[in-house]
Amino acid sequence: MPTLLVLTNLPDRASAERLAEALVDRRLAACVNLLAPCASVYRWKGELRRDEEHPLLAKTTTERYAELEEAIRAAHPYKLPEIIAVPIERGLPEYLKWIASETDSSLPP
Repeated sequence: MPTLLVLTNLPDRASAERLAEALVDRRLAACVNLLAPCASVYRWKGELRRDEEHPLLAKTTTERYAELEEAIRAAHPYKLPEIIAVPIERGLPEYLKWIASETDSSLPP
């Protein structure tokens, strides 16, 4: 089953932890890595911004992506959250199978 690495950023550690736990609990992601805070520099509504953000890396399947995106959008405090999905071209076969089994929509959360 095709797998994805989905990236998003949250404004604080508490919201990042809540989102990560919700995604794994609902089997929308097999694993979510909460990374160290980073500085993000971007333009928003014509103004140059610099903010601290907390990156999340979620591993999921293409089958679960739409629901995962919907869950991120629903829980995210930003009006326009960064949600980027990158296909995983290669990986340890057993790990990729684990991602598929942990995101199996036929299993209960």
